[in-house]
Amino acid sequence: MPELPDDRIEVVAPNLKRRLSGVTATVVRLIPIQSSMIGIVTTGPGLPETLPHITLRRAAGLSGKRWRVWHARRNTEMALGLILRRLLRRRYKLLFTSAAQRAHTGFTRWLIRQQDEVIATSPQAASYLERPATVILHGVDLGIFHPSPEREKIRARLGFAPDDIVIGCFGRVRAQKGVDLLVEAALRLFPARPRARLIFTGRVTADNQKFTDDLKARIAAAGLSDRICFLGEVPWERVVENYQAIDLFAAPARWEGFGLTPLEAMACGVPVVAARVGAFETLIRDGETGSLIPREDIDALTNALAHWFDNDEARQAAGAAARNHVEANHAIEGEARAIVDVYRKLLA
Repeated sequence: MPELPDDRIEVVAPNLKRRLSGVTATVVRLIPIQSSMIGIVTTGPGLPETLPHITLRRAAGLSGKRWRVWHARRNTEMALGLILRRLLRRRYKLLFTSAAQRAHTGFTRWLIRQQDEVIATSPQAASYLERPATVILHGVDLGIFHPSPEREKIRARLGFAPDDIVIGCFGRVRAQKGVDLLVEAALRLFPARPRARLIFTGRVTADNQKFTDDLKARIAAAGLSDRICFLGEVPWERVVENYQAIDLFAAPARWEGFGLTPLEAMACGVPVVAARVGAFETLIRDGETGSLIPREDIDALTNALAHWFDNDEARQAAGAAARNHVEANHAIEGEARAIVDVYRKLLA
């Protein structure tokens, strides 16, 4: 992408983490849309070359003739913004987006107090900030996440039989995501439901390897290794195909910041069973686009999965309602415009 000249740069969105994360994915999703609305660039490692980008050195040396926005999404990025403004005297307005739903540390609270403006990704996240915040829910790119007319071909390519009913759970494999709860529910349900399949995708870090191995051992002991599968990290194009191929999505997390995967699943016409954590209560219409269950309640999880699994007509209707709900309320363009409105307010 052609380099943006200094006089057209109005916003710098840092990404100070090399490995892919939810925050990085947010930057990658939003910048291409926002770049048509305002002069925005990224800085930092691990980002696609297609994004408008400047080096950290250049970000630190931008002309002080005009104000710009420094949009941080991590503590390190907030701290760097303060250094740029207070020590290097760069004219940055400081903006922080928070998704966390927990009490912040003293250092984080101090950093947040130094910001000119704060965005929260849900009302729940806003309640932990101890200062006013603009609530802007995440959106999803409906041009990427949508039901596929090639669904049966995708399912065949992924190894699913035409009459299989496939549950998906995507994201890093760890206890926080409730992976063990979902495995337990599947062990209860699957013996009486030969059409059932469950797939997990996502990285297994070294500290979660034993957790994953223990789950695989339980699955093998139940004779279900061919129907409950851990696929590991998959390429981006496969991520979307997995959403388009499944029949039901499960998000039984113990806690979440925001939790974008249910929204991506619903955009693909898939109903969702999710715990009442993160922003899930804001995103999912209980009984209409899926089910909301109490946190860490295996019985409720099992019953909700059984309800949608055993009623093909209700599941398909919920999938259509889920897609309509996302189209009406959670398109990424709305999120991008709302954030740009905050940029313009800071720059006014």
